[in-house]
Amino acid sequence: MKSPLHNRFAGTCLCLLFTAAGIAQDGNKQVITDQVEGHIFRAKQVPTTPERLKQIQAPAGFTVTPFASGLNKPRMLEVTPEGFVYATDRDKGLVTLLVDKNNDGKADEMKVVARREQMHGITYHDGKLYLTTVTEVYTAAVKKDGTLDSLQLIISNLPDGGQHPNRTLHFGPDGKLYLSVGSTCNSCDEPNEENATILQFNADGSGRRIFARGLRNTIGFRFHPDTKQLWGFDQGIDWLGDSAQREEINLIKENQKYGWPYVYEDGKYDLHHSPPNLTYRQYAFQTTYPELMYTAHAAAMDWLFYTGKQWPREYQNDAIVTLHGSWNRSQPSGYRLVRVHFEGGKPLKITDFITGFYNEGDSSMFARVCGLVQLKDGSVLFADDANGFIYRIAYDRQPLVAKKEE
Repeated sequence: MKSPLHNRFAGTCLCLLFTAAGIAQDGNKQVITDQVEGHIFRAKQVPTTPERLKQIQAPAGFTVTPFASGLNKPRMLEVTPEGFVYATDRDKGLVTLLVDKNNDGKADEMKVVARREQMHGITYHDGKLYLTTVTEVYTAAVKKDGTLDSLQLIISNLPDGGQHPNRTLHFGPDGKLYLSVGSTCNSCDEPNEENATILQFNADGSGRRIFARGLRNTIGFRFHPDTKQLWGFDQGIDWLGDSAQREEINLIKENQKYGWPYVYEDGKYDLHHSPPNLTYRQYAFQTTYPELMYTAHAAAMDWLFYTGKQWPREYQNDAIVTLHGSWNRSQPSGYRLVRVHFEGGKPLKITDFITGFYNEGDSSMFARVCGLVQLKDGSVLFADDANGFIYRIAYDRQPLVAKKEE
């Protein structure tokens, strides 16, 4: 293995050459060897300034403005029917209430309303917030002023976090609670069958079962508003090179297997391991492949189907996804929001939506985007856990046109 370390602009790039060898159980017992060149590149974090905010790029008619700042590391977002916005902070274990009292697109009030170590996932259902740490799920009734009653533990003993401790959760149209549990590792044989899964529960925490398997880390997932099908964006395996594993958009179905850790993308084999009691070919035959794929290592975070009336009609039922940004790649990917175009309930393509947070000139970034939520007026909020901002995406249906001088 060679590991030359060198500086690239303001970031640090580490290049490693791996050799993998093993018996591939594909029927002929041949020894297979392979080499993969992997990279570490971390962009330099810089402060958010008015000048840098001007770098944000959005489609014509859209504006991106700060909704709140000074929030340390906001991660996931939720909103109630009354318009109370909540942000979790895994780093400090906080849930913060944000209120826009005068409806000007900016939070006028911020208040910490709950605390639990490594609080991350959040969702609203039937008058309550549901909140998850690494190993526990709590509920709390929402009061009239947006503050919360005391937290009530409803689920415990979730698998340990390991490399992927960031649990997320949402309710399905069936009234069931769905919770994403990432793998403890990059690629390994998990001793706990609940790792790398989507779990399903009743609303009171009972009825625990594995809904789908082989999902390495599907932090962002939602149910399609029309078809009611579950879609998610899975984060791919690291150290397979710059171009692999591509991030996967999956139609997540009950009792299906999605490949990790043995099979990825459209049937490629991960030679780090051999499937127990099966050949690679047999395991691949049992695997449900992704519907669409995206650039490797972009780190998809949250997923939101747009159902509001403010944005243009062509955005209706399309998905907006936050990409946190790569580290295991020579050229950065992510650091943006993308749009997943749906037609007839199926994803057709992925295009850039909001960009400009990463500056290629000096290899710096001023935002790593995370949680998403749609507000009552049809605008959308997204969180930045690098500099502690929450941004609002709005669309002006009647943009001002300067009058010609007479």
